[in-house]
Amino acid sequence: MPHGSLAQAAPWPTRAVRIMVAYPPGGVSDAIARAIAEKLALQLGVPVLVDNRAGAGGSVAIDALAKSPADGYTLCFSAITPLTLLPHLGPVNYDPVRDIAPVASVMSTPVLLVATPALDVRTFAAMLAAAREKPGRVRWATSGQGTTGHMVLEQVRKATGTDITHIPYKGGGQQLNDALGGQFEVLSTNVGAVQLGYIDSGRFKPLAVGAPARLAVLPDVPTLAELGVPQANLVSLFGLFAPSGTPAAVVRRLNTEVNRVLALPEMRERMQSVNNLPSGGSAAGFARVIAEDSERSRRALLEDEGTQRPGGR
Repeated sequence: MPHGSLAQAAPWPTRAVRIMVAYPPGGVSDAIARAIAEKLALQLGVPVLVDNRAGAGGSVAIDALAKSPADGYTLCFSAITPLTLLPHLGPVNYDPVRDIAPVASVMSTPVLLVATPALDVRTFAAMLAAAREKPGRVRWATSGQGTTGHMVLEQVRKATGTDITHIPYKGGGQQLNDALGGQFEVLSTNVGAVQLGYIDSGRFKPLAVGAPARLAVLPDVPTLAELGVPQANLVSLFGLFAPSGTPAAVVRRLNTEVNRVLALPEMRERMQSVNNLPSGGSAAGFARVIAEDSERSRRALLEDEGTQRPGGR
């Protein structure tokens, strides 16, 4: 690409860098992205601006990134699902391999499954019983079509044979407000201070977590693997991306700086305080993880004839 060749010959950075965040303001992912942008600005010596581009499970931001100049000045913070899951659910306006360059893995996030005030149950089994009693009446909200939460739902539906209605949102902020108002019965969300506060107050009832093991902050809440649906026991992986064609030297510099940010004790503490696990590593290693996850998603969806295809938002 011409943009990439020009940037390769020029010093970088000489002006502000923009990070598009694939989620609305106010959520855990947005807060972490802003914290990373603040640290990167100090390390790069230029402003690092945050631009929220929420919608369509993260594909709005990824599509905008794919159409941006490959000069290192436009990046995206997103879960990997717009690259590994959404393209297998239906057409997207970008090629996840040709158009997007993985820069750095940032963090993995457990998935928390809760019952809202609209559903008076306290266990995952009771939620399934309610769904079987009234097929389609239990509504499960996620942060969007093709997100990890959506995949968790699809795997639960497939494994248990239950008819549960998917309610996709554009991100985490509005769905929390609607959950508190009982606009749906079940919510899959991140594990953050706000969510834990609602659990402590009794407004949400925790049903399960998608995580390698029970969370220290919720020791009585079983993983989905413990509950007999290991295929639904998923976590969200987030990272930083650039347009394909971004000069290799710029990608290497960004990867180095992101890894430096993730190694800072205050950043690790901040992530772990909201039950996110810092990841890091090379850009090539991140690309391999994405390719492997995409293949797993493709196989899972091929096996699942009941997976719903994207429709209206």
